[in-house]
Amino acid sequence: MEDKKSESKAEKVKKTNIPSTTKSKKKDDLVVIEKEYVIPLRKKCRVVPRYKKTPKAVKTIKEFLVRHMKVYDRDLNKIKIDRYLNEFLWFRGIKNPPHKVKVKAIKKGEIVNVELAEFPDKLKFKKLREEKREKLGEEISKKKKKTLEEKQEPEKKPEESEEKKADEKEKVKAGAEATKQIEKAAAKQMKHSTGGKTKQPKRQMRKALEK
Repeated sequence: MEDKKSESKAEKVKKTNIPSTTKSKKKDDLVVIEKEYVIPLRKKCRVVPRYKKTPKAVKTIKEFLVRHMKVYDRDLNKIKIDRYLNEFLWFRGIKNPPHKVKVKAIKKGEIVNVELAEFPDKLKFKKLREEKREKLGEEISKKKKKTLEEKQEPEKKPEESEEKKADEKEKVKAGAEATKQIEKAAAKQMKHSTGGKTKQPKRQMRKALEK
């Protein structure tokens, strides 16, 4: 009888610790485990002074998930709390955290990401707003990239034409220099052949004076 009672008690304890939903997936040889928990916060936060209650609530969530998500190092830094969950905990200030939280925990490797399972209305609308903004920002960035690519494509053609023009100019300069050198060489040859400038004799000048 005692064995049966002990077994029934053990079964009850196991049932209470089992989360409401559990999922496991494989992504690139990493086992991804998803679980949902309702974490009680009142009992742990009651002992702490009023000006430390919300930080204690954050710590209790991390300690709970370290134990239940099987983080063997017991390293609280491996549990990453979502921004909206943090806002939900701090919504009523440092003195009045919520008494319990429904949480969705996703384990990838050794890191556990924690999110709110059920969003209140204010946080729901805020999340929708921010998602819309992100989508608009992505669309605007895509449009900008397209316009830049379209602008850059026609700019390539004039660059090529400019290069061609520069090559033609260089060719023209080289041709002009070659013609100058040829003309200089021809002038030198003419000088050597004629023997320099011809000087008229003085007799002709005298004859002209006599006349």
